[in-house]
Amino acid sequence: MTSGIDETGGQTAEAPAEPAKRRTRTAPTHRTAPKPVLPSAALRGATVSAAIHRELRAEIVSMRRKPGEAIVEKQIAQDHGVSRTPVREALLRLADEGLVDIFPQSGSFVSRIPVAELPEAILIRKALEEAAVRYAAAQATRSQVARLRANLEYQREMSDGGDAGGFHEADEAFHALIADTAGCPGFWTLTRQVKVQVDRYRLLTLPVPGRIRSVITEHTAIVDAIEAHDPARAAEMMAAHLESLRASIGDTRENNPFFFSDRPEGAGG
Repeated sequence: MTSGIDETGGQTAEAPAEPAKRRTRTAPTHRTAPKPVLPSAALRGATVSAAIHRELRAEIVSMRRKPGEAIVEKQIAQDHGVSRTPVREALLRLADEGLVDIFPQSGSFVSRIPVAELPEAILIRKALEEAAVRYAAAQATRSQVARLRANLEYQREMSDGGDAGGFHEADEAFHALIADTAGCPGFWTLTRQVKVQVDRYRLLTLPVPGRIRSVITEHTAIVDAIEAHDPARAAEMMAAHLESLRASIGDTRENNPFFFSDRPEGAGG
């Protein structure tokens, strides 16, 4: 309250104080956390089917599942805790890729290697890899050559340890490194798409005495040409390397007759 003095010197009455303003509190807003978006049943099924496809494909291409071997849908479904539907979907994709034969009254089987398809696939691979190695030889840096040399040493270690599977992985990495050195990694992506049946056949050649050592010698000649920046020589060495693979088809088939088929790819199913 305030007091004042009027013009006559007397005190004025105290002015009433302004009433205090009340502060109103707003109630806190409770925000509901968004519910997690769960994948639909169709999406989950597609994901499971894709996983089964990748697993079976890797087993077939690596020859862990042998040509002609039966594929039991029920067992695969039980192993993954799913119905047979995603397993069937995966098998249909593998059949489209020429890796599985499906017989309605008999079941599903790993396709035998179509021998008639191998020469063409190797020729396509040669065209792609000769182009890649030419680019690699033209522009390889010292560090890129060093990586190729390191890979060669790893190949030797796998050979000395008798690890054919490890050597195969090192071999794949070697060819991928060449594409990277060329600045064209897509070349290797395309090559992998056309050489699926060749990979199965090639794995059968590795146990042949002296075969892995011969491959390492061929790889070394390729790296020597790359280091010398000699594109023509590099392409020549790559062509010779892949030609030796084509030349071994007859002997490999003779040693593993049950794994090969004369019919065109995908003709049975």
